[in-house]
Amino acid sequence: MFLRKSIAKLPCTYPALNTASFISSYNQTTPQDIAHRASFLINQPNWKTNETLKSFVSHMNPTLAAQVILLQNHHFSLALRFFQWVCQHSTYCYDITSRIHLLKLLVSSNSFRIAHKVVIELIKTCSSNENDLLKLMEALDEMRETSFRLNYPCYSILLMSIAKFSMGFLAFLVYRRMIAEGFALSAIDYGMIINALSKVGFVCQAEMFMSQSLKLGFGLGTHICTSLVLGYCRKKDLSEAFRVLDVMSKSGGCEANSVTYSILIHGLCEIGKVEEAFALKEGMKEKGCQPSIRTYTVLIKALEGKIKEANGMFRQMEKGGVYPGIVTYNALINGYCKEGKIVSAFELLSLMEKRNCKPNIRTYNELIEGLCRVNRPYKAMILLGRVVNNGLLPNCLSYNILINGFCREGHFDMAFKIFELMNSFGVDTDAYSFTAMIDGLCKQGRLKLANGLLGKMIKKGIEQDEVTFTALMDGFCKSGNTGGASKLLKMMIENGCLKTCHAFNSILHVLSKECELVKQYALFGKILKHGLAPSVVTYTILVGALFQADKVDQSLSVIELMKQVGCPPGVYTYNVMVNGLCQFGRVEVAERILDSMSDLGVSPNHVTYTILVKAHVYAGRLDRALEIVSVMVKNGFQPNSRVYSALLAGFISSNKTTEVAHSRSISPLYVWSPSTAENYDECVSSNILKEMDLEHAFKLRVEIEKFGGSVLDFYNFLIVGLCEVGRIVDAEHLTKDILRQGSYPEKACFSVIDWHSRNSNCNECLKFLDLILSNGFIPSFASYSSVIHCMHTKGNIKEAQRLLSDLMKYNNIGDAKAALPHIEFLVNTDEPEKCIDLLKLIEQMVNRERPVI
Repeated sequence: MFLRKSIAKLPCTYPALNTASFISSYNQTTPQDIAHRASFLINQPNWKTNETLKSFVSHMNPTLAAQVILLQNHHFSLALRFFQWVCQHSTYCYDITSRIHLLKLLVSSNSFRIAHKVVIELIKTCSSNENDLLKLMEALDEMRETSFRLNYPCYSILLMSIAKFSMGFLAFLVYRRMIAEGFALSAIDYGMIINALSKVGFVCQAEMFMSQSLKLGFGLGTHICTSLVLGYCRKKDLSEAFRVLDVMSKSGGCEANSVTYSILIHGLCEIGKVEEAFALKEGMKEKGCQPSIRTYTVLIKALEGKIKEANGMFRQMEKGGVYPGIVTYNALINGYCKEGKIVSAFELLSLMEKRNCKPNIRTYNELIEGLCRVNRPYKAMILLGRVVNNGLLPNCLSYNILINGFCREGHFDMAFKIFELMNSFGVDTDAYSFTAMIDGLCKQGRLKLANGLLGKMIKKGIEQDEVTFTALMDGFCKSGNTGGASKLLKMMIENGCLKTCHAFNSILHVLSKECELVKQYALFGKILKHGLAPSVVTYTILVGALFQADKVDQSLSVIELMKQVGCPPGVYTYNVMVNGLCQFGRVEVAERILDSMSDLGVSPNHVTYTILVKAHVYAGRLDRALEIVSVMVKNGFQPNSRVYSALLAGFISSNKTTEVAHSRSISPLYVWSPSTAENYDECVSSNILKEMDLEHAFKLRVEIEKFGGSVLDFYNFLIVGLCEVGRIVDAEHLTKDILRQGSYPEKACFSVIDWHSRNSNCNECLKFLDLILSNGFIPSFASYSSVIHCMHTKGNIKEAQRLLSDLMKYNNIGDAKAALPHIEFLVNTDEPEKCIDLLKLIEQMVNRERPVI
């Protein structure tokens, strides 16, 4: 008590108390004493920088904080500032739940004036989190039972937040409560309600509120009309949206602005009318309304599949004096990454940094996904170091992209390590994280671990969907465990996850391999029993199984059944049938089916042609195989590696009879086991490339030129293959030959350079780079990277730096200095050992961010 009285007598200018003595007395005082001490300190100048108060407040719970706030009865602005400060510095008040508890304590003390200010502050705090706002609204409803009512400023700001989150129905409920409590709404309030309703497509209701607003004497206004345009665009009713635009052009005081036009342009892009969207952009210029960042960003996003055009729009935007924001950069980076143009994506990153447009976590997520897309998950992992250095923390999506990327590359241990550490990084694993890991583990055959993850998923209360179960079922089926797959199918049915017949198809696939036709029929009946419609895949599996069981006529009758039940066969079904007929030696029948496919609205694809080409080659009919390739090219399909291999085998066998050329083991593409067929074809192709003479290749080139095929594609296939089987001299000879003829086989050049790089022949690498340049072509990024790696390995850093400079010059990178760190990052070798250190660093950073109690 003496200490409290002494503090009360101290003048306001008294120096800060000693921290050590202040803390040592903490446990010897009552909560009321503590509240008074804190109140005294916050009434001093520069109180926010007071170290004693900082230490003091770090332990302050909401009850104590409420007492301090209540002591500022006549100083409401100070009370609010302390509320804001204590929520940032107290370990108790970080989340919305603690802040709401603090509000309730203030309300229970009937300090409604302070409470109203706190409510406004909390609504603003929740402006970026929809769930937090809903929690706050629920709490405010509970507090109504204690006679606490919101005042008009609280309601008005609440309507703004609700509109931001597109909660149309909630906006209507708040409106009804305001009317019931006698509040008169302003024009802004009506605008917010109309906006909230329009965002969720409730345009009729929005127009009713607009009518009511007009009756009260409020003007129409650009904001209200633009909201209605948005509502109609959300409903994809563009004719009504343009009707509103027409009204705006005729009404005074509510002219369309760049936001209005941007919404309409986005609406047109959404329904695929991109040309009309561009025309509207030009039209808005004519009306004196300049396109905004949003306008250009919408158009750039619409052009993501056409990255050159998107980049042109980006340049046009800059020329027009509209400088892109982060959303625009992210959209363009996304487009580059989708096309595998990672250098351009990183160049944009350097441009962002140069222009002080700080990348956000979405920027890095786009780049991480781009690196994973081009099979560089370790690079993507190290990119997280940049995220951390920029003061950002990876989110759930960042880790999910990495998990998926590592799984795709077969690096399951690294994927699993990231998955296991996510929680310690402060990020909760979600359904996608589990499904990606389950799928990856199943592909590796680690079913026990995958099944354990499903159990953990159930235990954590994470909802499993059809994709999760089907991934695990597929793993069981591939291992031949149809019993385990059947149990999972039963779980799917019990959990209501069975929406399609994909899960049944996995089991049908296994049964077809085991030639269990009776069981397949029974399972087919179960599909119908559960009210599911068999898909094209279901019928196709059945067609293939019937061919395997030598029931050719029955398989053809299934095709007729598909047509009758409204599930017409697709190209994959026809491929199975063509393949089956070829295996039975009925190639002529297969060709007749090829002719009839287009009549039924199904176009053959490269697989269809490949099956027939291989069938004729292995039957000794090379001329007919070449005729089919001619038809293939005429119909827009370039021959693939399997076709080239088959044709080369045909030319070899035309000169001499070999065991490989006539062996029955070399069969057409086996549709039912793609992985096995692919491995087998690769083996056959490898043997052919080892055995062939260059004369065979030149003969095939002549034929390719005759039917208008791509000679460049053929040389790429041939040279890459020759490098793989070690025939580097022949590969170099062919590459030099086609370069001198004025064509640039990019894949071939990279294969030759990469072969020399892996064998540490740095001088040969440089010779080949010079050869490409001397013939007027620019070596690819991959080629430069390979040579730079070779130089680094040999310790020739100076030459490596020169190559880096050339790389940037030939990629038209404007600011080489800004882009250099990014290019160096891309060309440096993958360093898996760094990734573990990086994971530890992120974990430490997360732990530092957590408040220490």
